[in-house]
Amino acid sequence: MPSAPSSAATANDRDSAPNRYDAQRVERKWRETWEDRRCFEAHRDPERPKYYVLEMFPYPSGRIHMGHVRNYAMGDVVARFKRARGHNVLHPMGWDAFGLPAENAAVERGVHPAKWTRENIASMREQLKQMGLSLDWSREFATCDPDYYKHQQRLFVDMMAAGLVYQKSSMVNWDPVDNTVLANEQVIDGMGWRSGAPVERRELTQWFFRISDMAEELLEALDGLNAWPEKVRLMQRNWIGRSAGMQIRFDLAPNDLTDVSELEIYTTRHDTLFGASFGAISVDHPLAAELKDKIDGLSPFIDECRRAGTSEAAMENAEKRGFDTGLQLRHPFDPDRTIPLFVANFVLMEYGSGAIFGCPAHDQRDLDFARKYGLDVLPVVCPPEVAAADFSIGSEAYVGPGRLIRSRFLDGMSIEEAKAEVARRLTATGAGAEKVNYRLRDWGVSRQRYWGCPIPVIHCKNCGVVPTPAADLPVLLPEDVTFDQPGNPLDRHPTWKHVACPSCGADARRETDTMDTFADSSWYFARFTAPDCDEPTDPDDVGYWMNVDQYIGGVEHAILHLLYSRFWARAMHRTGWLPVRAIEPFDALFTQGMVCHETYRADGKWLSPDEIVATDDGLVSVATGAKVEVGPSIKMSKSKKNVVDPEAIIARYGADTARWFMLSDSPPERDVEWTTAGAEAAWRFLQKLWRLIDGAADRLPAPDSVWPATLSKAASDLRRATHRAIADVTRDIEGFAFNKAVAEIYRLANIIGHVDPEANADIGFALREALETIAQLAAPMVPHFAEEAWERLGQRRILTETAWPRADLELLMEAEITLPVQVNGKRRSEIRAPAEAGREVLTEMALTDETIRRFLGDRAPKKVVVVPGRIVNVVL
Repeated sequence: MPSAPSSAATANDRDSAPNRYDAQRVERKWRETWEDRRCFEAHRDPERPKYYVLEMFPYPSGRIHMGHVRNYAMGDVVARFKRARGHNVLHPMGWDAFGLPAENAAVERGVHPAKWTRENIASMREQLKQMGLSLDWSREFATCDPDYYKHQQRLFVDMMAAGLVYQKSSMVNWDPVDNTVLANEQVIDGMGWRSGAPVERRELTQWFFRISDMAEELLEALDGLNAWPEKVRLMQRNWIGRSAGMQIRFDLAPNDLTDVSELEIYTTRHDTLFGASFGAISVDHPLAAELKDKIDGLSPFIDECRRAGTSEAAMENAEKRGFDTGLQLRHPFDPDRTIPLFVANFVLMEYGSGAIFGCPAHDQRDLDFARKYGLDVLPVVCPPEVAAADFSIGSEAYVGPGRLIRSRFLDGMSIEEAKAEVARRLTATGAGAEKVNYRLRDWGVSRQRYWGCPIPVIHCKNCGVVPTPAADLPVLLPEDVTFDQPGNPLDRHPTWKHVACPSCGADARRETDTMDTFADSSWYFARFTAPDCDEPTDPDDVGYWMNVDQYIGGVEHAILHLLYSRFWARAMHRTGWLPVRAIEPFDALFTQGMVCHETYRADGKWLSPDEIVATDDGLVSVATGAKVEVGPSIKMSKSKKNVVDPEAIIARYGADTARWFMLSDSPPERDVEWTTAGAEAAWRFLQKLWRLIDGAADRLPAPDSVWPATLSKAASDLRRATHRAIADVTRDIEGFAFNKAVAEIYRLANIIGHVDPEANADIGFALREALETIAQLAAPMVPHFAEEAWERLGQRRILTETAWPRADLELLMEAEITLPVQVNGKRRSEIRAPAEAGREVLTEMALTDETIRRFLGDRAPKKVVVVPGRIVNVVL
């Protein structure tokens, strides 16, 4: 919710306080210090354990968003923590810079894609630097750099030599506006995902990676990725889609339409063969292509199906439709029994053989189809508790366990027994064979666009396809291209594609397709280990830095990017560019939640947060004064205008406030809702903590003072709280529970806030330790603030170069208790406090607990009931 105008005035009043923390000055100061000292440049050091932390690198759209802030703040916490713990940390940054948006921008704005991209990179680099990320900028590269894609072309050529790349003609999704091939996942309701144009099906000659050859290896290896989220591993298993079934031959009854005599059908339910009532082939099946001009109405039916969507999801959700070809398939166990053959819109050419037999009684999709076209429904698997004579199918197919019925020699068998018997008989006659199938198809990498990595092959009439020699790489994109016509500018360039064949010297032409940008991001993690190497990788560097110890990014990349990266890592190992251990390049994976915000509408239009204002009558539009309707909190989106500009937040509060809020509000794997009130609260805490440090600094013993031989109870209690915080924050950061780590820092700050630095002679020693520790513990989250606090406390060595504090185990063994915290009598959270903590301390600890703060919202409690040593109850 936007702040009322008075909030800004209040913030300005606080900013004028004499001991306020000046975020803009401090953050600029420490960024310059880190850069001057080259604190984050990584170099091989066999004497230290290495740690490679990497966030999925961004596309240079020109502006960072709150999702970037959250993602990179998380990675930075890990990098700074590991560095302080003694690791040699590699934490690089680069740009996923090729792609269609730059080409579209060239058309819309009249600029070259390279210029648009480079300007965006420069802008986003400065925005990211404002966040104070501990990145090794000396390793920066963009995938559109010739020094990068030169090596990608080298890898492509090596993969060709290893048999992992091939060219073939195939049916593709063609976007007639963007003039490029689209993956099935990029076709939404029959339209191109960017252009919105109706997608066409075309047959084109395309380049493919043989990822399907690695399907079983990629699948089995998922079991060893124990530090990956299970949901991601499941998504990859489903995408690879292993199934064990049979390839069965159905003979076609004699006809006048085709010379094809049989149809290969793959099925995982061969136990239901006697329930078959129809066959169906994909609209892209070769037999459908042969028949479409021979049967009236079939060609327009096929065209209509292709316009309706070609992805698996589109087919699954579409109404099941078919066209009866008039052809008949003979049953493999009964040649006298035939079933009709349809062309159907729900059969995938990419799965199995592009042909199915339908058993409506035991597959819901087949049942819907059969009811629509009046086909037989023949139950052949009977539930255990039902008599065969009484069993029938209504509106739902039966897919559970049972015994075979109405299936001749299979009657009485279980499903698995029936499958085994069908396999035995069909294999014996040669009419079928057991087969493992995969949903995973080979990766079509060709894209008909300019702004991509050129595919390094040459087409010669004499020699055929010839790889570009390594000495001639990179194949550079020509700069003098125009975008005033549809299509790929490389196709119509007057000179670029014309070249001599490197084998025979004859006139030849370059390949004008460029690579899918997924290829660019499938190996960048390896290039970061030696970005200036003259080869794709350096054996010593890649041997030292790989694997990526912690990879961080959105779950939206859980399938294709991660799967393609796993394939490329294996390909790079086979071609000698990665060690064997790096065939799984990411040891641990973390997928963060999205950043959300309320939505606002007035007069039927979406409004951004800065287009509304809070009044006594509620929220109104700044422009029109119309009452604003507040919608649900959803992922920040430009189309819904619920986007908060990180630069504006950083300008007002500082980068550390944005980082602190992103890390404190919810578990990192969950969505976080951005609110102005939340940012204000984070800012107020940092100001409060600064006042604690600044107010005490001049009254503390010097940093190198000798501690007293004995400590008072108050000093000992503070030391116990300090070392408990060290242990808990260390545990929470290691476990990616950043919000819990923040909560522990809040707790320690509350305890420190009740300490009088002049209460007795020894309390100052414990207070110095506590304040220095809280700066160290907060440093991964709010690094600029922590550095300034560390310096204010009299430390000369910068905090970034200081080791992480260690918890004293003896102090952790001292008495401490956990108290439940209730809200209106219901347990909502718990706090850990010294056993002797009084009502005042326990009250403040409860009211600043993260969970309790969410229950409170903007409300103040009516009272807080404290039973020391037992419970705290907040009454609203």
